[in-house]
Amino acid sequence: GTTLTISSNHWIMAWTGLEINTLAVLPLIAKSHHPRAIEAATKYFLVQAAASALVLFSSMTNAWHTGQWDITQLTHSTSSLVLTSAIAMKLGLVPFHFWFPEVLQGSSLLISLLLSTAMKLPPLTLLFLTSHSLNPTLLTLMAIMSTALGGWMGLNQTQIRKILAFSSISHLGWMAVIIAFNPKLTMLNFYLYSLMTATVFLTLNTMKATKLSSLMTTWTKTPSLNAMLLLTLLSLAGLPPLTGFLPKWLIIQELTKQEMAMAATIISLLSLLNLFFYLRLAYCATITLPPHTTNHIKLWRTNNPTSILTAILITLSLTLLPL
Repeated sequence: GTTLTISSNHWIMAWTGLEINTLAVLPLIAKSHHPRAIEAATKYFLVQAAASALVLFSSMTNAWHTGQWDITQLTHSTSSLVLTSAIAMKLGLVPFHFWFPEVLQGSSLLISLLLSTAMKLPPLTLLFLTSHSLNPTLLTLMAIMSTALGGWMGLNQTQIRKILAFSSISHLGWMAVIIAFNPKLTMLNFYLYSLMTATVFLTLNTMKATKLSSLMTTWTKTPSLNAMLLLTLLSLAGLPPLTGFLPKWLIIQELTKQEMAMAATIISLLSLLNLFFYLRLAYCATITLPPHTTNHIKLWRTNNPTSILTAILITLSLTLLPL
C-alpha cells in the first residue's frame, strides 16, 4: 500500500494505496482480543475512511475544475484546502488529532511504532508532492496548534504510549510548518523522527514497560539500556549535540529565511513543553530509585539480550549529528 501511494502519479492510485494500508493495519491493531484493542481498531477505521473519502473528494473537485488527475497538478484552491484537512486527519494533526492517542493506547508497543512511523509515510508523501500548491497560512496555523496541543496534553499522561502519541503530534507540527517552504526538510524531519521513535519503542518493548510506574523498576534489569533510553529521549526532545537537534535547527533557520521568525520563536518555545514530559519519562526510567515500595504488581522480566537493531538505532539517534 505504501509503495503504491508513493510511486503513483494518479490520485485514484494514491487513494487505493492509502486504503490498502488502512485495511492491512486493522487486524494488527485488533490482534489482542481486548475490548480496548477492538475499540482502537474501530476508531482507526472510521477516521481513516473519512480521510480517504476527503482525499477522493478533493482530487475529484480538482479534476472537475482543471481536467487533471495528476498529483502534482493540484491547482484548485478549495481542493488543496480539502486535501490539507484530509491529510491532517490521516496524520493526526490538530484539530483532527483525537483518534491518535486512543488508537496508540489500544495497540501493542510494536504496532504503535508502526502506526506512528510507517503509517505516516504515505500521507506525508502526498503532502510532499502537492507542497507547492498548499496554503502556507493554514499549515503554519495547524502546525503551531499541533505543537501546543501535543505539548500541553502530554503533560498530564501516565501511559507511555499516550505520551509518545502526543510527542508524535507535536513533531508532526514541526513537519507541517516547513512543508510549504522546504519540503525536503519535512522529509528529513520525518526520517529522523522515525529513527528516534523506533529506538524508544523498541527499547520499551525490550523492557516490557507501558506505563510510568512500571518504568520505575526497569533500572534493576537493564541498567545500560536505561541510560541509553535517557539519551534517546533527550535526542527526541531536540537537545543540541544529539541527532534530534538537526531537523529543529534547520527548520528554524529556514523559517527565519522566510521572514517567519515569529512562528519559529513560538514553535520553539512550545517544544519546551515536550522537553518537560520527555524529561519526566527519562526521570522515571533512570534517575529515580523509588523512595517507597511502588504500589503496582512486579513485572516478571526475562533476561533477554538487547537486539542488535536496537543498538544500531540507539547509536544513530545519538551520534548522527556529531558525525
